[in-house]
Amino acid sequence: MNKDSYKELERILNYEFKDNQILINALTHSSYANENKNLKLSSNERLEFLGDSILNFIISAYIYTSCPKLPEGEMTKIRASVVCEQTLKDISNQLGIAKYLQLGKGEEQTGGRKRPSILADVFEAVVGGIYIDGGLEAAKNFVLDKLEKIVLCAIKGTGMMDYKTTLQEELQKEGEVKITYEVITESGPDHDKEFKVQIKCNDKVLGIGLGKSKKEAEQAAAHKALEGKYNNV
Repeated sequence: MNKDSYKELERILNYEFKDNQILINALTHSSYANENKNLKLSSNERLEFLGDSILNFIISAYIYTSCPKLPEGEMTKIRASVVCEQTLKDISNQLGIAKYLQLGKGEEQTGGRKRPSILADVFEAVVGGIYIDGGLEAAKNFVLDKLEKIVLCAIKGTGMMDYKTTLQEELQKEGEVKITYEVITESGPDHDKEFKVQIKCNDKVLGIGLGKSKKEAEQAAAHKALEGKYNNV
């Protein structure tokens, strides 16, 4: 990527990095770093680790201050519905970050630029990068700019991410239905699992979703079913 491309991404992110190397680092997948060891690039895994913590902190603090009477359990549910693979993947897609990812040839050929886990991870890495480059206030401004509306919807109970309940309610309007979720595949090491789940209604497949946990994958599958208006079941 050239300098103009990075400037273009900074405009999209609405944040200008003081140290461009941090942005490059945030966009560098481990597959690219491993295939180009001569460039001595670090992958974005450490920034992703940091960004995950920063993201959870910012969202937790926002929920805490916005909902002074909400019990801990409900706050946890709201945060989990916002800080999950599906949401972060969707935000990455909205921003078009995939275009700027540095992927290895193998990962590129197997569809890595559209892989939900990679898109969610790079968003977390960008959050971590902004924190390192500009501090907590800059990271907070970025996160809330991208996620505040989603958090507010979750707080109001409109279920931005509770797709399972929304789908179930819609399907049951049409009468008695049998809804099941089934894990199709489970891949990756124990610390970085990826689940593929399909949702069926009366034995008809309505959607397939991916996630780092079974619950996330189930939500993603329900989301797909809703996007397709549950295939006219």
